[in-house]
Amino acid sequence: TSLLYAIASRRGRTSIATMLLAGLAIAALAGAGIGFLAFLSDDRQLRDITFWTLGSIGGATWSKLTIVGPVIGAVLCAAPLLARALNALVLGEAEAFHLGIAVERAKRIVILLVALAVGTAVAVAGPISFVGLVVPHILRILIGPDHRLLLPASALGGGILLVGADMVARTVVAPAELPIGIVTAFVGAPYFLWLLLRRGTVLDG
Repeated sequence: TSLLYAIASRRGRTSIATMLLAGLAIAALAGAGIGFLAFLSDDRQLRDITFWTLGSIGGATWSKLTIVGPVIGAVLCAAPLLARALNALVLGEAEAFHLGIAVERAKRIVILLVALAVGTAVAVAGPISFVGLVVPHILRILIGPDHRLLLPASALGGGILLVGADMVARTVVAPAELPIGIVTAFVGAPYFLWLLLRRGTVLDG
């Protein structure tokens, strides 16, 4: 994350577009590293890596929660403090600056908090896709764009979706357990495609 931020920052300003593109490149390098580890693994380790990359909370334990919980809890407590800055940034960086928001400072804090929360969760459960894309978009339609409500509602809604997906993953192929990332992808990918098509239709209209 520090490398990504350094690449995207020039002359005291952080380019979101550059950050997205650099993120793709760094993700590709990380994927190559995971692939190399898979190449060196034995059958049991290879199975563990495969299930981790698909996402699963089957290995959740209280001992892991004592490590993950305080970090994510701290992020959840700190996130609402950024609601005003995020509401202003929706209007654009220039507008947010004129409203008195320290734009670059707000972006640094947001990047740090996201890296802490996502990195901690993924280290334990693997990359469970589309939860962070689907839930906030649905809630934005239902309750509006005010981040004072949207941030805590997204945390709660993401947890509900994850528990529901885990129930499906544990029952649909019982007694085996389907990786939860497969379930969320089946739900999230069609919704995300629909969202893109809907947005394209609105822009064309």
